[in-house]
Amino acid sequence: MAQRIIVWDLATRIFHWSLVTSFFGAYLSADSDYRVLHVMFGYTILGLIGFRLLWGFVGPRYSRFKDFVRGPLAIFRYLKSLLSKHPEHYVGHNPAGAVAIVLLLLLGTLVCASGLLSYDERWEDALKRFHALLSNCMLVIVFVHIVAAIASGFLHHENLVLSMITGWKEGEAGQSIPGKRPWAGLVLAVAIVSFWVLALPATPFQSEAGSGNDRVAEEAVVAGKAAKPVAMSSKSERL
Repeated sequence: MAQRIIVWDLATRIFHWSLVTSFFGAYLSADSDYRVLHVMFGYTILGLIGFRLLWGFVGPRYSRFKDFVRGPLAIFRYLKSLLSKHPEHYVGHNPAGAVAIVLLLLLGTLVCASGLLSYDERWEDALKRFHALLSNCMLVIVFVHIVAAIASGFLHHENLVLSMITGWKEGEAGQSIPGKRPWAGLVLAVAIVSFWVLALPATPFQSEAGSGNDRVAEEAVVAGKAAKPVAMSSKSERL
């Protein structure tokens, strides 16, 4: 008999919404006068990806890669089932959602790497164009993922967005994760907040219409602070 079960632990939910916030924050601030915020959001994304890679191996059942990363045949079968009257149902991530997750982690890593390497004057212009291209590709994947989540929820008569907020879904008793592990979510939240408090410059909202040297210097300060061992942030960036 179906009942409410806990599927998404706190750390996975905090990661998910922090990544959404950081991506759109970085994207919207890319061409603004507040370049420092773009850099801060970029480092946050890099740290979050590092955490998710680790959590994909040591996290609870539905957060582990081995639970949702599947081969081409499983993906094709799931997509085909969506067109039928009996779409396959997954308690955790479905095969199509898994593709989006892998692509977002890969693109997010490449976006952050190209952004960091763009400070090299030898490759600055080419890397900035590559950085922008990857960011736009990531934006497309994000919107496709959102639309697919809404459509899948409609077909399966469940609110997937709400479940990623509360952690609860409908399922069998044995399908619930054995432990909520709130400590991991709290550690992740503290790491994110600590990074922003310690690395954010004193005047992040000051217009940067001035010299490029001033902007580079201020971003270098952020990078220097981010390199310090700030709880999980620094560990995540090394993954």
